[in-house]
Amino acid sequence: MDLLQREREAILNNKYVEHYDFKEVEEFIKGASKELFISHHFKQNKKMLVQPRGGFPTYEKVFKLYQEFKDAGVDVLPLTIDSNTRLNDYATSQKMLRLSEENDVDMLNGYPLINHGYRTTRKMMEHYNTPISLRHGTPDARLLTEIALASGIFEIEGGPITYLLPYSKNFPLDKAFIYWKYIEKVCAKLSTLNEPINRESFGPLSATLQLPAIVIVIQILEMLLSLEEGVKSFSVSFSQTGTLLQDIVMGNVIKKLSREYADRFGYKDAMVNLVYHQWMGAFPRDKSHADSLITMSTVIAKIVGADKIITKTRAEAYGIPTKEENGEAVSKVQYTLKILQGMPNVGDKEEEENLTNQVREILEAVFNDPADTLWRKIFNSIKKGYIDIPFSPHIINANKVITVRDKDGHIRLYDKGNLPVSEKSFQFDRQKVKLSDDKNALVTKIIQDIGIMQ
Repeated sequence: MDLLQREREAILNNKYVEHYDFKEVEEFIKGASKELFISHHFKQNKKMLVQPRGGFPTYEKVFKLYQEFKDAGVDVLPLTIDSNTRLNDYATSQKMLRLSEENDVDMLNGYPLINHGYRTTRKMMEHYNTPISLRHGTPDARLLTEIALASGIFEIEGGPITYLLPYSKNFPLDKAFIYWKYIEKVCAKLSTLNEPINRESFGPLSATLQLPAIVIVIQILEMLLSLEEGVKSFSVSFSQTGTLLQDIVMGNVIKKLSREYADRFGYKDAMVNLVYHQWMGAFPRDKSHADSLITMSTVIAKIVGADKIITKTRAEAYGIPTKEENGEAVSKVQYTLKILQGMPNVGDKEEEENLTNQVREILEAVFNDPADTLWRKIFNSIKKGYIDIPFSPHIINANKVITVRDKDGHIRLYDKGNLPVSEKSFQFDRQKVKLSDDKNALVTKIIQDIGIMQ
């Protein structure tokens, strides 16, 4: 028995897990419909895949939600996990699930997959025979990933950086790297049984004034961490920044550099996909304005050549959307994509050159760290502030980088903190920001920039 198998047996030896049958799970994955694998759909390359958000605690409500999505023409279904499961608190999620079922009231903000179990959940996944993406935000998702894969969920979102620094205050970063290394190994191992299991990084990060260079750096690093363990299908992602041009520039650069670095590190056989998130910030309360924002982001996704778009709804400003509102959003996005044919190749040479330089400068500083493994190089770089996510709650994040919008709405570096970018790259951004050194003026500007779409 190899070390990974011993680790898997230890992880799955959990009182909240129904008896896990390794042989049966492998046979299931080996014979699973290819329609369940998003990597299969990426390879077909017939259209941009549309994936909504949404989730409920009970099996019955998720089943009805999926039917609503299928009726709207969905391509990829989401399975959103509840907060207690995300924190590995399966006792509380079990209790809240029982109350939800008994009283027909949602006592959880998602689906407690561990408590439902893979045998029950698999019935729903096979019924809809559509790719499902696991959305969770869990620093330690080892058990969750095992149960998801056994259920027929063959896309796992997240990573040691993107599912930790934007979500957690003090969960140990070094542990997160080790736990996600396990996930990559399991995904790689089970990918040999059928189509590749797709891993997807979470590009929006804290979804607040994120510097494009930092987003792309983190996407490339999480991709490399995954590919080095044998994963063959990986999706990099980013979310709508607030301006058409900056999104197009980001799309062009992230596609070019993610492929370049995958090849440079010897992973030429890996498939690298692009995912675009519709606006993740505060939504306008006027629903006609929300519709315009959603339509605009769909156009942008088409221009940048995204392989998948993750949708939002016109009701975002008012609370959790209903299944009908989510279904309506899917239908609108599908229609918009249908009429967007023959899109032009658009870009900005100067902006793309500067963004590319910023990304390369940060990555080379990471790679030049003296540590002996990639994850330790990244760990050290985060501690030194070479990777710094604005508005991250985590204690290890430097929180020295300050970003604001220029007169055209583009997100720019105002204070580079410890980012290892050249003075030339920094000044390209800084000179486009006309703002005094008054701290009150800076705070006011940041608040205004956060609410740009309201």
